[in-house]
Amino acid sequence: MPDYAPLIKITTCQRLGARVLLRGGDFAEARAEADTLVASEGLTYIHGFDDPDIIAGQGTLGLEILAQVTDLDAIVCPIGGAGLIAGISVAVKALKPKIKLIGVESIHTGNFAAALRAGKPVTVPRRATLADGLATLTVGTNAFALARRRVDEVVSVSEDWLALGILRMVELEKTVVEGAAAAPLAALMAGKLPRLAGKRVALVVCGGNIDPAILSRVIEKGLVRDGRLTRFTAKISDRPGGLATLCRVIADAGASIKDIAHDRAFSGSDVSAVNAICTVETRDRDHSNALQRTLKRRGFPLVIER
Repeated sequence: MPDYAPLIKITTCQRLGARVLLRGGDFAEARAEADTLVASEGLTYIHGFDDPDIIAGQGTLGLEILAQVTDLDAIVCPIGGAGLIAGISVAVKALKPKIKLIGVESIHTGNFAAALRAGKPVTVPRRATLADGLATLTVGTNAFALARRRVDEVVSVSEDWLALGILRMVELEKTVVEGAAAAPLAALMAGKLPRLAGKRVALVVCGGNIDPAILSRVIEKGLVRDGRLTRFTAKISDRPGGLATLCRVIADAGASIKDIAHDRAFSGSDVSAVNAICTVETRDRDHSNALQRTLKRRGFPLVIER
């Protein structure tokens, strides 16, 4: 949140005659302030994912999917507050009840799964997640009432798979998405939905609100998860030619050194040896493993970072 988040900032939107208010460190605190204003000033609160009209509007996405894909088997949709999947499920199940509706959460959110276990919306403690759009702390009451009878399955994915999902969308679809939007693809890649193999499936890509600095870090984490970026520490001779030999072996294996650093202070009792901390780009995980085997075979003791 911005530095001024604990303060109230109200600006006037002349064209709409509305006020924009920023208050508190999370959604719960902002909602509490909104409720206070509703009570004190006679205003109307329009919930971002649980207002019936908002849910109905989101349901039009389901109608668009059915209009574009007539022989669909399943729709995979992210779940946070559940307004999106509630609207889609109402529209789709009314017209094509045999289409499967599958929700995807991060393992660090789990609002809908928790509500299913409790039989009602419950508050889920906040945890850091790439899918911050799903971290609503709880599902909406209206959304849950609509979705619980229509959603066929709910699965969860790890943060590593979310990062890889974002990377795949950038690489294959040339589309920048936030963590929540990558959740459906992440679930498929993680093998969470094997029953959909060979089926005609639509993935709901629900937003691209991701900070460029975060995107850069996510891409690197995705490359690590993909085995295309690896880091290891190799013990080499601290005499002339020691580093050159290491670099030659890496180059001959078809890998590219992204970064390398020397560490003498923590390299052990042998003063003639030094640790070379290497970050290396490889084609995939098989290539990375082959490189490590080659280095060990050539006499370089390795410590691999995961």
